[in-house]
Amino acid sequence: MDWQSESPELWAFLGSLHRGEILSGAVATIERFGVFVALDDGPEHPVFPGVGFITVPELSWRRFEAASDIVQIGQRVSCAFLQFDTWNAEARLSLRATQPDPFPAFVQCTAPGEELQGKVTKLAPFGFFVQVADGIEGLVPFPERSSTSTEAPAPEGFVQVGDDVTVIVTEVDRERRRLTFSQRQGTPDR
Repeated sequence: MDWQSESPELWAFLGSLHRGEILSGAVATIERFGVFVALDDGPEHPVFPGVGFITVPELSWRRFEAASDIVQIGQRVSCAFLQFDTWNAEARLSLRATQPDPFPAFVQCTAPGEELQGKVTKLAPFGFFVQVADGIEGLVPFPERSSTSTEAPAPEGFVQVGDDVTVIVTEVDRERRRLTFSQRQGTPDR
């Protein structure tokens, strides 16, 4: 669809927005891939339930299972404008950009070797994730495979989601916003 000729008012509105500008509206629809927002200012979208769209990663700094864990239909939101999506003629928005990022403050006072308490949040074939503060998670990777092992250990054999565990910080990657933990720092691999 040629949005520019089909909906010149929409095209002009979206073209007038600036990165970082705060836009308000109401959550119109929640999909598995994101959230449509009916913006207070600007025209209606001719196809979608809202001119604004928030992708799942832009909803929150913390881990969640479904978009409905963060927002509800009809809820009023204020979001930062990220970009004009010319393909879909929509304003890409970020809800999390309007909230403080907990990661920089956390890693400011956290160093490798520090022992932390946390809760297992997710199991994966390569390890498990542990939440050590609100919005702060890290990975406890499984040890590298030994030369005699053909399969990585199953995470269920070590921990379950919801278990309280003690972990040791082994790596802080500020650039990629990642923490790596160990449960047995300094213990030789078996």
